[in-house]
Amino acid sequence: MSKKVVIIGGGIIGLCSSYYLQKEGHNVVIVDKSNLDSGASYVNAGFLSPSHFIPLSAPGVMKAGLKWMFNPSSPLYIKPRLNLDFLKWAWAFNKSCNSKHVNKSIPVIKDISLLSQDLYSDIKRNESFKFHYEQKGLLMLCQTDKMLEEEIETAHIAKNNGLEVSELDVEGIKKVEPNVKLNVKGATYYKSDTHSTPSEFMNEMKAFLESSGVKIYKNEEVLDIIVDKDEIRSIKTNKQVIDADEFVLAAGSWSSLISQKLGLNILLQAGKGYRINTGKSTNVSVPSILTEAKVAVTPMNGFTRFAGTMEIAEINHTINKVRVEAIAKAATNYYPEVELSKLDKENAACGLRPLSFDGLPYIGKSKKCKNLTIATGHAMMGWTMATGTGKLVSEIISEEKTSLNLTPFHPDRTF
Repeated sequence: MSKKVVIIGGGIIGLCSSYYLQKEGHNVVIVDKSNLDSGASYVNAGFLSPSHFIPLSAPGVMKAGLKWMFNPSSPLYIKPRLNLDFLKWAWAFNKSCNSKHVNKSIPVIKDISLLSQDLYSDIKRNESFKFHYEQKGLLMLCQTDKMLEEEIETAHIAKNNGLEVSELDVEGIKKVEPNVKLNVKGATYYKSDTHSTPSEFMNEMKAFLESSGVKIYKNEEVLDIIVDKDEIRSIKTNKQVIDADEFVLAAGSWSSLISQKLGLNILLQAGKGYRINTGKSTNVSVPSILTEAKVAVTPMNGFTRFAGTMEIAEINHTINKVRVEAIAKAATNYYPEVELSKLDKENAACGLRPLSFDGLPYIGKSKKCKNLTIATGHAMMGWTMATGTGKLVSEIISEEKTSLNLTPFHPDRTF
C-alpha cells in the first residue's frame, strides 16, 4: 500500500531512504534545514569500508579521550561540560567500551557494510549513474611497531570474519602504491574496501529523486511535531505544515534535538570532522588511513582529500585551525613529498557526524511512536552504511521482511 512519507533530513541517509521508498511506490517528501550542499555527507572521506568493523566505543577510547583532552591537535577531543544529555551519553559510551560489546558488534557492522557496498553498485548500474566509485582497497599505514602490531591483530580478526586482508612490509606497500614516497614501517591492506567522491553521488541522487517525483524542501527547519496519542500527524516547519502517514528521522546530529519534541531520549552527540582538499597532484592512488594520526586519505575525482579528527563539542561549525594544521602536518609526515598549501588549509570544511552511545546506528521504530522510523547515529560510518540503512528503512515502512536483523540497531536499546 502506498503511503505518504516525510523524511526529516536530506543527508546521505535521508536520500538513500527516499530512493528505496520511492522505488516501493511511496509518495516521499524530504525536509532539511540546510541548502543540501554541505555537511558530513559532503566532506566525508568517501570510504565504503567493511574493514571498519570495530565500533567507536571500543576499549581504551574514553581513556584516550581523557588523555588528549588538553591537546588541541589530538585526533580525538571530548569537551567536558555540565550538560545532562552529554553526561548521559558519556556514561553510556564509557559503559560500552568493552571487548564483549566489540565482539557482538563486529558481525553486525560488517554485514550492513557489505550490504551497502552491494547496493551502491546496484544503484550505479540500474540507474546509469556516473558518480566516481572504485574498488582499490584500503591501506592502514603505520609508522610505529606498536601500531603495526595492533593493526595486524585487527587484520587477523578481519580474516576470521571473512574479509580479505594482507600484511605488507615497505616493499609490499610499494607494489600497491608505487608512485608515492612514504614514511612508514608497514601496513595492512584490505582488498574489500571501495571509495567514492561524495558530492558526485549526492548531486546525482538529488537530481534523480526530484525527477522521480520526490519533493525536496530545502532551508526548512522543523519547529514542531503534531502528535495524536502515539502517532505523528504532521510536522510544522518555518514555512508550512506537512501531513503524512509515516515519518523518518534522519537528521544526523540534529536528530536528538528533534526527537525530544516527541519525548524520546536518543543518546546522541555530534562529532565534528574536518577535510582538506588539494587539487595538486599527490600521486596517491589507493585510499589510506594514517593510523597514528587517525587521518583518512582518499584519491577522489580530480583531487585528493585528507580528512580526520573527532571533536565531540556540541553542535557547531567553527573551524579549529589547530586541528586543520594537524591534518596537514600528518599528510606531510606520512607522504614527505606532499605539502598542503595555505589556500588548501584556508578552504578546509567540517561536518558533524551523529554518534550513538555504542557505535551502532539507530535504525527502526521506537515503541513510543508508531509511525516514526529512526535512522541516525552512524558516526564515521554513515557513508559506508547509507544504502543499507535506506533499504532497511524502506522495508520497515513497507512492512516487508528486513534484509538484516534489526535488534542490534533498535532505537530503544539501552546500555
